Amino acid sequence: MPRAHKHRRKVPVTAPTAPSDHTPHPSGSSNRPQATRTTIRRFHVLIKRQAQLQQIIQGGKKDAQSATAELARVEQEMEDLGGLAAYQRMSTIGQGKDRGGGSEKVLISWLREMDLHQSVKKAEQRLRLLEVGALKPDNYASCQSWVDVTPIDLHAQHPDILEQDFLLMDPDGHREKWDVISLSLVLNFPPNPKDRGQMLRLAHTMLRPDGLLFIALPLPCILNSRYMTPEHFDGLMQSIGFEQVHTRWKEGGKMAYWLYRRKPQPASTTYHDHLLYEKKTVFRQGNRNNFVILL
Repeated sequence: MPRAHKHRRKVPVTAPTAPSDHTPHPSGSSNRPQATRTTIRRFHVLIKRQAQLQQIIQGGKKDAQSATAELARVEQEMEDLGGLAAYQRMSTIGQGKDRGGGSEKVLISWLREMDLHQSVKKAEQRLRLLEVGALKPDNYASCQSWVDVTPIDLHAQHPDILEQDFLLMDPDGHREKWDVISLSLVLNFPPNPKDRGQMLRLAHTMLRPDGLLFIALPLPCILNSRYMTPEHFDGLMQSIGFEQVHTRWKEGGKMAYWLYRRKPQPASTTYHDHLLYEKKTVFRQGNRNNFVILL
């Protein structure tokens, strides 16, 4: 959330088209929904280019000198936009009730539909929930009687949020420890598609048998990507060992949500299936984004 991303903030990596260079500065009017979305999209463009340039520099290629100069310009623009703190501020605003609240409302509603709040109370043992990429420590305060949440984030903005890189968590120390893991606007953060796949594999390891994985992504990740479709995403999840329980999105909406149940990892797939989720496959042509998850 390569490890170069450890010091980056959670920023969406999908935008149907590249935003204008005339992005409004986050001060002043950044709490307007459109200005906020525009700035976040610009951060996406910059963070992706930053990762590409860092790879060129680290590889010692012949154009490393020009890449170094461009990297300085990219990082300066990120600072001009307000830096990572500006993104955190805008993301927190986006979770406010005046913007429809955070995605945790969807997860809570699904858990209640499954009567987990009742069964947990009878068992007198709260659900252990790992909230990855938490911007606020109290997202699940309304259900604290039956949910024991551990919020983590790369750059925690509250003392009750543990500063932790999910990808660096010890899989053995957390093996089958969690009842629920929430990856809300997390999979679209790492620039490296294989890191996204590793997140899903790690979640499978850390969830108890029949544990639940909640995923929230910008809708363009699956409906406007040249490499991803809802069917391809579900097939990828099945190949890891997840069974879809719920999904929700609407045409023209901004977000998509899924709830998956952990199952035993499936038997080894065929060579064709193996390549299907390790390599990019073009499903759509035209003006699309490049979001993809690779195993």
